[in-house]
Amino acid sequence: MAPRVLISDKLSQTAVQVFKDRGVEVDYLPDLGKDKDALLEAIGKYDGLAIRSATKVTQKILAQAGNLKVIGRAGIGVDNVDIPAATSRGVIVMNTPFGNSITTAEHAIAMMMAAARQIPAADQSTQAGKWEKSRFMGVELTSKTLGIIGCGNIGAIVANRALGLKMKVIAFDPFLSAERAIDLGVEKIELDQLLARADFISLHTPLTDKTRNILDAGAFAQMKHGVRIINCARGGLIDEAVLKDNLESGKVAAAALDVFAVEPAHENPLFGLKDVVCTPHLGASTSEAQENVAVQVAEQMSDYLINGAVTNALNMPSISAEEAPRLTPFVKLAEQLGLFAGQLTESGVVGIRIEYEGNVAQMNVNALTSAALTGFLKPLLQTVNMVSAPAVARERGIAVEEIRRDQSGAYENYIRLTVQTERQERSVAGTVFADGKPRIIQIKGINLEAELGPHMLYIANRDKPGFIGRLGTMLGEKSVNIATFNLGRKEQGEEAIALLEVDGNMDTALMDQLSGLEGVVQAKHLTF
Repeated sequence: MAPRVLISDKLSQTAVQVFKDRGVEVDYLPDLGKDKDALLEAIGKYDGLAIRSATKVTQKILAQAGNLKVIGRAGIGVDNVDIPAATSRGVIVMNTPFGNSITTAEHAIAMMMAAARQIPAADQSTQAGKWEKSRFMGVELTSKTLGIIGCGNIGAIVANRALGLKMKVIAFDPFLSAERAIDLGVEKIELDQLLARADFISLHTPLTDKTRNILDAGAFAQMKHGVRIINCARGGLIDEAVLKDNLESGKVAAAALDVFAVEPAHENPLFGLKDVVCTPHLGASTSEAQENVAVQVAEQMSDYLINGAVTNALNMPSISAEEAPRLTPFVKLAEQLGLFAGQLTESGVVGIRIEYEGNVAQMNVNALTSAALTGFLKPLLQTVNMVSAPAVARERGIAVEEIRRDQSGAYENYIRLTVQTERQERSVAGTVFADGKPRIIQIKGINLEAELGPHMLYIANRDKPGFIGRLGTMLGEKSVNIATFNLGRKEQGEEAIALLEVDGNMDTALMDQLSGLEGVVQAKHLTF
């Protein structure tokens, strides 16, 4: 029986034809996604679900989707899909991360021009029969400084277009290397420097815990008087109430926004303010982009349903059925090593070196390297996956080196990941034991053995008597239960590491107290 797919949002008819040409039965019901009850009743009949942003794939929907194998999102954002719930039910979630990059970048440039020349307000005034030429005094883009926050695929295109307009482009992106910045023709700087120097600021970063309200009161205080803000990335990157205050005071001369904290944005504190240009999340709304993402999602879903090929999956590695049983534990290890290193890296990354030793060196290390890069990039780019991670690393100029060698130490299989930043090198290594569980066995050259749990506390400290007692006492006083406690050191009295699994989250205040504990060099709460 041929697999069956439901398209519950508006997609190009080309996608319907792609499914049919690949031997997939397809029902095109573009309004079904807006009717939760109707979707709930229908979803059980389908192997695949193709959506855009209107359909909300909740845990309740997934519970009724007994045959569902894959969800394809035509576009990059998957905020409308409960990915953990999909994963727990064995449903692959795919997206199309690069299909609308040019369109979104062009919209950002258009919004910047609109904000610079007050085009929407001037249009309304002129069509109302007024001739207020003196009212609409704009500014040139030529020779102005554009600050780009997030210089990935879309940010890089915006930079290229801005350079063509003879602007000076500066960029903040923790993953942008100095070499890649030179290739792009931009100046790589820290965020506080960008805020102080930019005449225009354009946001091109995903919404994560680290980027939420990246433009807050403190950020606005550092900006130039008369700065102009453009956001065609994600709502929630800007504190909208603070932006309103700065627009009313004149600190911000204009803002152009395609995205909002709450969407659909029928009401917003910025609506009605002069010098504000708003569009209803049109970044990807061109016929070319709609066609690209529709065709791409149909091809990806068909390939999986017919051939078992996995592309651009957010919750499953790209591994063939034949090699999966042997490779899967090492994929998990590689991703954990990357996630470990990514959460500890705080400066610009130049390169990543991954060493495979023993039997693992003969496996599909491409999948393992992709898993390691996925883990490393995930703390800042939550939508990254095993397919997109290598491309994202290349875009940011991160040199990736793979080294394979025969067994030379005590472990039959051994993976070591080394991060090269502008300041230092830091490595973490692990193996998979006979029980199939990954273990961390070395951090920064210090030997220890630890199985990673959901919440880990990493402490780098000076090896002095009494430190472990002080650490345990502080955690006990704060009612933090320790599940495992793993220690290692270089030599007596030198650098040491404590890696603890704890039961539950560690709040910022407690982490600040731990950082101030006598002997602590670095303290980090890590999640896996």
